[in-house]
Amino acid sequence: MSTIFTKIINGEITSYKVAEDDRFLAFLDVNPNAKGHTLCIPKKEVNKLFDMDDESYLGLMQFSKKVAAALEKTIPCKRIGMAVIGLEVPHAHVHLIPLNEMDEMRFQNKVKLSHEEFEALAKSIQDNL
Repeated sequence: MSTIFTKIINGEITSYKVAEDDRFLAFLDVNPNAKGHTLCIPKKEVNKLFDMDDESYLGLMQFSKKVAAALEKTIPCKRIGMAVIGLEVPHAHVHLIPLNEMDEMRFQNKVKLSHEEFEALAKSIQDNL
């Protein structure tokens, strides 16, 4: 059975894409900890990050680094935080979260954005890649 992320990759579920290549996809989290909270995923469905082969793992980290640099150019913040938890969706993924304070990494306080705000934000991040 496909994960929600595989359905996003296949276009069955819409998303706010930030970056994409032949192996990886980055899109805005629709329930973000902070404005710009982005998920980076491999297109190949793998449950756990550390189950990925070395080439894919390193590729995901390099892809995430490029996306983080674009986020930092787009969202005023002190730094980009990274988290890998993996309990909520059984598909390896990296959370990139623009941070100004530690609470933005706690996955408890969420921000709300309109559809238009998500679209404009995705476009701004794409422009900074």
